[in-house]
Amino acid sequence: MVSGQRTTNRRGRRSREEILEIASRVMAERGYAATTLSVLSQESGLPKSAIYHHFQSKSGVLTAVMSRGAYDFFEAMRRAHAGGPEGATPRERMRWFLVRTAEVFLARSDFLRLHLILVMSAEAAEAEVDTMIEQVRRDGRAYMNHMIATAFAPVGVEAARRLADELDYFGIAGFDGAFVAQQADPRRDLTAAMELLADAVVALGEARLSPAPPPS
Repeated sequence: MVSGQRTTNRRGRRSREEILEIASRVMAERGYAATTLSVLSQESGLPKSAIYHHFQSKSGVLTAVMSRGAYDFFEAMRRAHAGGPEGATPRERMRWFLVRTAEVFLARSDFLRLHLILVMSAEAAEAEVDTMIEQVRRDGRAYMNHMIATAFAPVGVEAARRLADELDYFGIAGFDGAFVAQQADPRRDLTAAMELLADAVVALGEARLSPAPPPS
């Protein structure tokens, strides 16, 4: 009896993961509105009753997809950045961070495509995941802030923090744009774009650190 229950539980967990994997891919391709439970049932080969059993509704599927995707993404970021940046200069350190972040982005492109679709549409509010989307944006910006502050750490803690607070939004905008461009044209090299973004962030930071010229 116990063995049968364990088998049933394993099958239930497996079917739940299968639904999440498929939902993540299909929603990233079609958007939330076009991904019906009938589509998920067809793609997964599972009856709609199984989807209802695990998630209660389509918005429940999206909530689970985004929750798992965000956890996996930021966990991968922590692993990618473990040990701290290599290089002595802010440019070298910033490039180290952003190139590794690009690797994480490419490995989890379904989650990020879906995230951006939700950011740029009303679907997040309709599905009642707008709070989660906002949290992902805040967490992403906090990560960019940390990367910039760490890259500029040699100039001093206070100066590095000030630069990070000024430039983190620019860094996020550059990353989002580069990712969208790469998704639109996979021939584009995201790593090369990240190296250019790192150069731009550091150039802006160094310009802000330079004393203003005396008035003529």
